[in-house]
Amino acid sequence: MGKPALLAKAAKKHRLLWSDEPMTLGSFIVRNTFRNKRRSVLTMISISLSLLLLTLMICIWRTLYIDQFAPQASRRLIVRDRVSLAVSLPTYYRDKIRSIPGVTAIVPYVWFDGRYIDGRPEHYFARMPTDPDEYPNVAVDKIIPPDELKAWQQDRAGALVDVSLMKKYGWKLRDRVHIDGTIFPIDLDLTIRATYRRDPPQDTLFFNMKYLEEAVPQIKGQAGWFAAMIDSPEHIVPAAAQIDQMFHNAPFPTKTETEKAFQLGFVATLGNVKAFILAICGAVVFAILLVSANTMAMSIRSRTREVAVLKTLGFTQQKLLSIFVSEAVALALVGGVLGVLVAIPLITALTHGFIGIGIPLDMKVKWPTAALAMLVALILGLISGYLPAYRASRMNIVEGLRHIG
Repeated sequence: MGKPALLAKAAKKHRLLWSDEPMTLGSFIVRNTFRNKRRSVLTMISISLSLLLLTLMICIWRTLYIDQFAPQASRRLIVRDRVSLAVSLPTYYRDKIRSIPGVTAIVPYVWFDGRYIDGRPEHYFARMPTDPDEYPNVAVDKIIPPDELKAWQQDRAGALVDVSLMKKYGWKLRDRVHIDGTIFPIDLDLTIRATYRRDPPQDTLFFNMKYLEEAVPQIKGQAGWFAAMIDSPEHIVPAAAQIDQMFHNAPFPTKTETEKAFQLGFVATLGNVKAFILAICGAVVFAILLVSANTMAMSIRSRTREVAVLKTLGFTQQKLLSIFVSEAVALALVGGVLGVLVAIPLITALTHGFIGIGIPLDMKVKWPTAALAMLVALILGLISGYLPAYRASRMNIVEGLRHIG
């Protein structure tokens, strides 16, 4: 009688089999992994929730610090006051910056804070005045229908809106949008004249700078910051250095940086985001390790007599070790798969529901992120299952058969 037949006979005697189907080593591992259904399900749920959080943290890290903008967007430079974004720059800086070699277009921006409908976060989106005539030459990564662009440029009270924002609020072309001003003592009464598409969505409304200047005369001649388009990636660094050098001794010295660095500046206002993400990832990994290790320790402890029976059938220490470690890895991987699968729609929903300038809106679970999460689950399954499995594999047969539990 071969080892599979002996294994099946002993397994049936000790209630390790649930049916008379042929037993293989793989099916033996699977059936014992999920023999205690309640414990296995609770363990998988715990691991999946932990992997869900870990996947979210990895996505945030990747989006903020690893992923790059599209080639066209990466050629934009942001020029702002060196001290603070709250300090305005004179608009005559625009013509001076335009004279820098490599600068092909430049537009001003001002942050207009206000309330649409009410002050709840779900009704918040960015609103920025700019120059409609030159804006298409800077926002080259946006797709704007030509007829709509012309209509926006001809209407001083017109607005350019992201199509994702249009869908969110059910807006249509020529709809009127009223926004109560909070920083500036005016309310915006704009007409949607054009829409744009961008990947990822920007969820921003743009309107004519002259509209704001006519309503608030004191803002005339000032800009919050400038966005400049550079003709080639090779000229980005020299152009940034020349711009800051030009205004080094000016009353309002500048700080010129890429759009990616500009957005990370907003993130930096939240504190040490990198340390925060790493701390959460560390806590998640430690939690997975504890959960998986505790489950495996309980499972192997309750199967002491089974281990002794398997050793009497000729199973070596290495074979027993591989069986129990495989069970731990199976639990961890199943929980990891569930966590990643839940993370995909959840992160997509969070991305579309969270709006804020400088905050990435293109977070998604990419293959490298999912692979990293599964690798973490695999490694933790190996680590958590090894120690209790090693102890069980070295168990004395006689002591194991005498065990009552």
